[in-house]
Order: sequence, then C-alpha cells, then structure tokens
Amino acid sequence: MRAEPLCAETPARLLSSSITPAASVYVRSNFALPPLSATHTIDIGGAVQSPFAISLPELAALPQRHVTVTMECAGNGRLGMDPVPPGEPWRFGAVSTTTWSGISLRTLLERAGLARDVVEILGFGADTGPREDAAGDVRFARSLPIADAMHPDTIVATHMAGAPLSANHGAPARLIVPGWYGMASVKWLVGLEALVTPFGGYFQRMRYVYDVDGAVEPVRRARVKSMITSPIDGQQCARAVTVQGWAWSGAGAITRVELAVNDAPVWIDAALGTPASAYAWTPFEAELVLPDGGAATIWSRATDTAGNTQPERIAWNRLGYGNNGVRGMQVGVG
Repeated sequence: MRAEPLCAETPARLLSSSITPAASVYVRSNFALPPLSATHTIDIGGAVQSPFAISLPELAALPQRHVTVTMECAGNGRLGMDPVPPGEPWRFGAVSTTTWSGISLRTLLERAGLARDVVEILGFGADTGPREDAAGDVRFARSLPIADAMHPDTIVATHMAGAPLSANHGAPARLIVPGWYGMASVKWLVGLEALVTPFGGYFQRMRYVYDVDGAVEPVRRARVKSMITSPIDGQQCARAVTVQGWAWSGAGAITRVELAVNDAPVWIDAALGTPASAYAWTPFEAELVLPDGGAATIWSRATDTAGNTQPERIAWNRLGYGNNGVRGMQVGVG
C-alpha cells in the first residue's frame, strides 16, 4: 500500500467474496486527490453538434444503470514478473468486484450528437501532476473506441455498492468500462471529447502500454486470468482439499478452468459456477488429493469464449502490464 497518492490492494482474505466489501475495493491513483466541489460539471464537446455541460443533479435525474464488474489494474501481478519492471509494486490484489451505478455514457453522447467520423471518445480526469519523462504537469486522460464508448453498460458512475463514490474511488463521477483494465475507467471525470483521430496523449502512448522490444501498443481489454482464493498461499492443508477461486476475461465468458499440482502434466477440469453478471468473475471449484510430501503447488489456468488460455509465462514487457501468466499457490500438506 502507498499512502500518497493512494494505491491499495484488496486483502487476500477478502478476495473470496463474490462481491468485494466496499471498504476493500482496490484503489489506484496516479496523482494526488484533485479538489472538486458539489457544483462539479462534466463538459461534453469535440466533434459534436451540440456541446454542453452537465451537473451532478442533472446526472441524477437521468435513467440510472447498474453494472456489476470485475475490475483489475493493468499492473496487477507486476511483482510476479521476472525481472520486476518499474511501476507500482502490485502483488496480486489489485482486482475487485462490485456494483457501479450511474448513466450510460451513450446517453450523453447521443444528446451531444456525434459527428459521423468520430472514432474515439476521450475522458479527462481532474487529477494532474508531474512525471519524470514529461514536461510540466500531465492530466490523466484515456480514450475509448467509439463502439466501446457507445455500449449501454459503459457508464458515468456516481455510486459504488449503493453509496455515493468516495473521493479515492473517483467522486463525484467516473467512467466504468466493463471488460477493460481499470485505467479506462477514468476517475474524477471532468470532460468528454469526441475525436476524429486516435488519441496520442501521455497515458495512451507513454504509460498503460505494452512495450515489448520497442513495439508499443495501448493496454485495453483485460486478459484471461484465474486466481485461487482457497486455500490461500502458505496455508496448511489436508491431502484432500477443496480448491476454489475466480476466473475472468475482458474478451468473453469463461468456458474452462483447469487445475494441476506441482509439475504433473495432467490438468483437471474444475466445476464452474454462475458469475454475478456478464462482467463479473466466474467461480470455480474442484476436489483435489495432494501428494504426500510436506508441500505442494496448486496451479490454475482459465480459458474464455474467444479461445484465449492463460500462458505459462507472458511476454515480458518494459512497464509490467497484463501479467496473466499461470500462477501457483504454495501450500503445506499434512
């Protein structure tokens, strides 16, 4: 955990809940909390017919939409990469599932009247600050392809878990983009701009990018991933053990989760449960008999409807994003 700006993981013991307790939903901040007020407005402009600003009371009066989403920081698992890249030293708890409430971004964009040649919608946060590799202060901003921005479940959220957003979670309003890594869900939202050419700002081209041998690609949808939540790492287990956990992907529903023990080449299918929503992690469970030897490593790997399967190792990237490599849980046996 880092206090300023606040970055905090969800504790491992709380990741077993289908819905993460509100007080423990992970937080990622790039800069200090921006000063905002009750008279806050969001400006909608760019390549539109009728630019306008909307206030918080006006947002509250519009039809509300509720989406339950598993959201993961793109840097989650950075400490599991070898060598460890620079950046926030996340272990594996920068992921949470909760319900967000607000209005469809599409509602605001339709009111503004998008030009025919719009390709992206840019979201601006109120948070700014210096970066070592940029001149002057940088504002947090990320863009979405028009198809994702116009999806009805991409929302401007004002509430989380039934309560108004906290300051650390982006109050008074933020974007929520189901299926994307968390950087797309711009916090402290102050502006939306319709673009006719792709955005090339700092957090689109310099950070939140996969940089592999100099080839740079913006981070977007969450990669397929799984996580064992019971037993937890380091726990002492009987040989017969029930293994439980979650699997998720931004590319589609989870179709399969497999488990293996130590370096055995045999993978065992786990039973899949029903996720809380189309955007929430899928529960899995299996009964295993661990080898008698004092210790064991339990591995999980997931596959989604697009045919993506977790790799044994990911292609290392300079900034340490998108680590969805198969991860082992080490337990004592006996």
